Amino acid sequence: MRNFLLGGVCAFALMGSVALFAAPSKVGGLQANETYRQLNLFGEIFERVRNDYYKETKDDELMEAAINGMLSSLDPYSIYMPPRSFQEARVQTRGEFGGLGIEVTQENGLIKVVSPIDETPAQKAGVLPGDLITHLDGDPVMGKSLNESIEKMRGAPNTNIVLTVRRGAADAAKTFDIKITRAVIKTRVVRARREGEFAYLRISSFNEHTTQDMVAAIDRLKSEMGNDLKGYIIDLRDNPGGLLDQAISVSDSFLNQGEIVSTRALRPSTDDGQRYNAKRGDVADGKPMAVLINGGSASASEIVAGALQDHHRAVLVGNTTFGKGLVQTMIPLGEFGGMKLTTAGYFTPSGRSIDKVGISADVEAWNERDRQIAAALKERRQMTGTRETEEDKPEKQAEPSTVTPPQKVPTPGQDGPDLVLQAAMEVLRAPPKPTARK
Repeated sequence: MRNFLLGGVCAFALMGSVALFAAPSKVGGLQANETYRQLNLFGEIFERVRNDYYKETKDDELMEAAINGMLSSLDPYSIYMPPRSFQEARVQTRGEFGGLGIEVTQENGLIKVVSPIDETPAQKAGVLPGDLITHLDGDPVMGKSLNESIEKMRGAPNTNIVLTVRRGAADAAKTFDIKITRAVIKTRVVRARREGEFAYLRISSFNEHTTQDMVAAIDRLKSEMGNDLKGYIIDLRDNPGGLLDQAISVSDSFLNQGEIVSTRALRPSTDDGQRYNAKRGDVADGKPMAVLINGGSASASEIVAGALQDHHRAVLVGNTTFGKGLVQTMIPLGEFGGMKLTTAGYFTPSGRSIDKVGISADVEAWNERDRQIAAALKERRQMTGTRETEEDKPEKQAEPSTVTPPQKVPTPGQDGPDLVLQAAMEVLRAPPKPTARK
């Protein structure tokens, strides 16, 4: 069964210098002839490498590198996963896995941090969304596949790894080492507490239990607070995303009707995409809501934020999100592991695609951590040449002139005042009209 994140393999053997593929029929025409010509070229190069390269090579490693090269050329999120990696990725969506507790992608040959997960070694060590990892234990990541780097970051609990991190915009970037001790990661994705007259819910990722845990937390707070409960604050900061169906379900929990999100295949001729609509029933009973976002809010988080903003159901407080508007499908490949392939783009109810642009807050508010993340994302968009329409372009945001060392970067609400949370509480006491885009 495919798992959507916010079958069968073809194998062939090489035998001497003979052609790998039979000639195409006339039906395919010139395009098919060119495709088969290129495939035969690949076979010839493969044969030259295995016979003439100055060091011994392994066929399976060459093939894996070729597959990784093809997928990585598509976008930063499509990757091949060997059996172990594929199994660990599937376990991660169930809420327990081993490693550093960090969501990453690859960009311009380096490892880009999407977000560390709450209360994991990576977060505690001071890793931030938008950080670029250049070395692992002194070994450059440039030239290596994303899988190779992920495998190197994994390891037995209580073992150490040193990440060399570049942080900040190009003109003020700083490079430093962060030592992290690996651990078994057990994620508790929903944390809830009372904040004055409001129910505060922190959602750190979207796994198989997110909606269930969120509804249970809301029911508990309703019981504890009674008539004192005046509104809800949903904290999606530094939430790297997760399962599409859970993002839809969480959004649906607060909406009575209307579209939540639509997905459109990148090749519309093969698939018209899907639209997901809300069913009646608002677990928050129509009370005012604020959603906290920042540059570490990505993918599934952006689906929830975009749906609640477009339907005027919540005011978004914080700063512009990461901008990952693509849907990945987990495709099993039997004994060969599996792949994560981008199969569609998603759009908010008003038809916005936020990929590489992000979702802007209705009320802008900042902690120091957010400014560090924003500086890194600004560099990311400059490096990738993102083009923004005037409608979707975020308002100009202040950038830090210096980069804070990791041990001095506060986790929101845990070290010093959380200015974004305070702003959300003020918003709920005298809410402005959400700036949904229609």
